[in-house]
Amino acid sequence: MTEKLLELSGVEKHFPVRGGTLFKRQVGAVHAVDGIDLTVHAGEALGLVGESGCGKSTTGRLVARLLEPTAGKILYQGQDITHADRKALKPIRSEIQMVFQDPYSSLNPRHTVGSIIRGPLDIHEINPPGGREARVRELLETVGLNPEHYNRFPHEFSGGQRQRIGVARALALEPKLIIADEPVSALDVSIQAQVVNLLQELQREMGIAFLFIAHDLAVVRHFSQRVAVMYLGKIVEIADRESLYERPRHPYTHALLSAVPDADLTAEPRERIRLAGDVPSPINPPSGCRFRTRCWKAQEKCATEEPPLVQLSGNREGHLTACHFPEAPTVHGDDVVLDPALA
Repeated sequence: MTEKLLELSGVEKHFPVRGGTLFKRQVGAVHAVDGIDLTVHAGEALGLVGESGCGKSTTGRLVARLLEPTAGKILYQGQDITHADRKALKPIRSEIQMVFQDPYSSLNPRHTVGSIIRGPLDIHEINPPGGREARVRELLETVGLNPEHYNRFPHEFSGGQRQRIGVARALALEPKLIIADEPVSALDVSIQAQVVNLLQELQREMGIAFLFIAHDLAVVRHFSQRVAVMYLGKIVEIADRESLYERPRHPYTHALLSAVPDADLTAEPRERIRLAGDVPSPINPPSGCRFRTRCWKAQEKCATEEPPLVQLSGNREGHLTACHFPEAPTVHGDDVVLDPALA
């Protein structure tokens, strides 16, 4: 295994909820990320999946230090950056970059494409051989765009082309880690594969590590070597791609995988697990296992004890699961509705 590039240990992010008409005192907190451990190795692609609102994007922003962690520790190449100030973060910011979800709002409409991609070079006062403009034109070509479009504005490009501009901006400082926050979810299905293939090619050729955040498990399977599954601020399962997709142990992972469309029309029909109810509020998450209120295997122990994220017997090394009853569920029928357990 390659060296550890990024380590998260017990990382939490709670957003205060304020009430009252006059003093607006804090009456609660949104537990967006509630104690996660995560490691990204140099040059690897780690996928982070889960339903909307589970804390995936917040985790990405914590890694990029766009948000201040409430608790826990974030190490980058062994250096503690958990509460590092702006001066200490400056050399690290050039090595950790983000590709945002919405290619329409992440680019300034008043700036040309050239000035958008050149921005990181100007901020960090980097003068590459041949000059900054030559570097920007080279980056445009790298991501499959015409270098002659240097002086065009974002509105002159399609959504897929705008996301390529965002990728070029992220590459400008030659980062070691790119956080891709749902990079294709806002794009037309016909061009999603083009952008994912571009990112995969860049990762392979440049050795860049990726934290690939998405809710589309088919895309994550294509891109990532390891996958972490997140539910309501917690990581419930993490494993290499083959082990997680072929032998999932957590009931929530089973439910997610059952919802992935199968393009093979000749294959046997698969079970479909439809979880009843909604994700509980992160302001007041369930005790014990967070998933127990929607889990068909929940028992009393699940309400009183939080399951640790550990390697289970029979699992491949590095395949960790947080479940008291991790055996694969036996479900019959093509369309199964699972009633929520009693809270």
